[in-house]
Amino acid sequence: MKTQENMISFGEGNLSRLMLKFSIPCILSQLVSSLYNIVDQIFIGNSELSALGNAATGVVFPVFIIAQAFAWCFGDGCAAYLNICQGKNDYENAHRAIGASITAAFVAGLAMMAVIYPFKVPILTLFGASENTIGYAIEYLDIVLAMMPIFILCNMMNSAIRADGSPTWAMVSMLAGAVTNIILDPVFIFGFKWGMAGAAWATVIGQGVTFILTLIYFTRTKTFKLTKSSFIPRLDALVEVVKLGISTFFTQLAIVIVAILSNIQLAKFGALSKYGADIPIAIIGIQSKVFTLVLNLVVGIVLGCQPIISFNMGARKYDRVKELYRKIMGCTIVIGLAATLLFELAPDFVIGLFGTPSNIPNPEDYWEFGRKTLRIFLSLTTISCLIKMNSIFFQAVGKPVHAVVASMIRDVVCFTPLILILPLISPDVILILYAAPISDIIAMIVTAFLSVSFIKSLHAPVVSEEVEAVLKPSRPGVIITIAREHGSSGKQIGKLVAEKLGIPFYYKEMTALAAKESGLDREFIADINTNSPAILHSLYLSTDVIQQAVAAQDKVIKMIADQGSCVIVGRAADHVLRDNPNLLRVFIYAPEEFRIGRIMEVYGDTREEAIKYIRRSDDARASYYKSISGKTWGSRHNYDLVVNSSVGLEKAAEIICGHAGYKS
Repeated sequence: MKTQENMISFGEGNLSRLMLKFSIPCILSQLVSSLYNIVDQIFIGNSELSALGNAATGVVFPVFIIAQAFAWCFGDGCAAYLNICQGKNDYENAHRAIGASITAAFVAGLAMMAVIYPFKVPILTLFGASENTIGYAIEYLDIVLAMMPIFILCNMMNSAIRADGSPTWAMVSMLAGAVTNIILDPVFIFGFKWGMAGAAWATVIGQGVTFILTLIYFTRTKTFKLTKSSFIPRLDALVEVVKLGISTFFTQLAIVIVAILSNIQLAKFGALSKYGADIPIAIIGIQSKVFTLVLNLVVGIVLGCQPIISFNMGARKYDRVKELYRKIMGCTIVIGLAATLLFELAPDFVIGLFGTPSNIPNPEDYWEFGRKTLRIFLSLTTISCLIKMNSIFFQAVGKPVHAVVASMIRDVVCFTPLILILPLISPDVILILYAAPISDIIAMIVTAFLSVSFIKSLHAPVVSEEVEAVLKPSRPGVIITIAREHGSSGKQIGKLVAEKLGIPFYYKEMTALAAKESGLDREFIADINTNSPAILHSLYLSTDVIQQAVAAQDKVIKMIADQGSCVIVGRAADHVLRDNPNLLRVFIYAPEEFRIGRIMEVYGDTREEAIKYIRRSDDARASYYKSISGKTWGSRHNYDLVVNSSVGLEKAAEIICGHAGYKS
């Protein structure tokens, strides 16, 4: 979790300096990650393998993306879960989740080997391999696939290292592997003349170096400690990890689909043109590498700024959120325009970095298709970067649905059908290249709408009634937590119980104390359970700002309980205090007609409005409770006492007081 000093600087420090401080390490990490994808292809292209070697690596590329989908699903999921556990001081579940993720990642690697090895020829052919490149592709794949479990583990464990508070170690371990790869590529390819096998061996040895460094770190972790029992798969822990990482998994799968469809269509219609099947595959492989490099610069900036964005969003310092958005968007536009100018004005320079074609019949066709690809396919690189930037920004401000829509609209909704439809208009391979800019335009319209509506929603917070943020003195005795259905009058009953027993009552006071503890806005903290969406609620609760709020809230609930006997309403307090021996867990419910009547009476709502609010509020509370505790909200098994408030508020309060006396 962020230190108090960091949080103060997030809310008050110079934003430009903060962006530099936190983005540069993240940008470097992203660039190091890109090196693995680029280095092999540069050395292969500049060797006797030339264009066909580049085409072969392009054919194998989807295999790496599939592996990364598993790695980042388990990695991002366990990183988010670790952060949540850190906020709750829940060390038991933390080590089990990470251990289960490591086991699952290793098994995923073995599964990929088991599936791909026997069917490598049809799989590589499906991915776009021709009779000219299939041999090279198999030679490369055979070696890298043997180390696939290590590759997946490296990426997965690096995410856990960053979440453990050691981003520098994560970056150094990846950098060490990349540098090893860079050094060994020319030695194996040119010195030993191992060709594709040399590039593959350089890659896997580099991965091995990264893996050794990650293993060393896991012997000296900060917030968790792994034991043999940690690696025994725990379904409940793994389910929580997967829920938090599933969006990353689907995003990567979308990239796989795009890569495979692109290869299939380019190979199919390229074969009908003067370019043949191999030139389009080789060029699109180069395009994907340079585009990823540009995109990773933007990703590094936004990811680095995530904690700053999240804190200011939670503190409702909306002017700073807007300023951050403008500054990040400005950086994104500069990077996108610079890259676009390079692609439009100097495509031969970019393509030439990956070698001069020497093993294809007509080299000029290679250069011609390369120029058209960079100038058409990457013509709207700036827009692509803005779409990615907005997707990550939405995640930082706790808008997971916006983030998923922005992330998927270009590749899944637009690009995938377009790359299938455009060749039906004309079987011209060049026409396929227009799928990218058309997708960019459509996706940007949707993303712009989401962005403008979000920015417009950032109004100055409404000043509500002031609640004193102080702990109230009490005496030793029972601590009553009250969970309740919307409209069951649980809050009023809790207040009556506190008055009858002469003990403190906490409701809004909890959020006031949590705001004081965290520096976040009181109303923002008050809204985190009511805003918890039924869809993607786990992702919503894993965002940095929500983690800060939940951690502060849980700490305050425990501080309240330390004062002595009291009544606490809501906030999953029964779960937070589950180990307290003086706890009495109460759930208050009522028949729907009673609740509808109460809401209409108290708030003046119509019957239809009352029904809508009951369902929306209860769904949000259930989602929040499930995410926080892993249990079912309202299940009688989770409570010591379940009370029907339709018997009357006074009677319900007396029932609870009677049980409280027995508990004491």
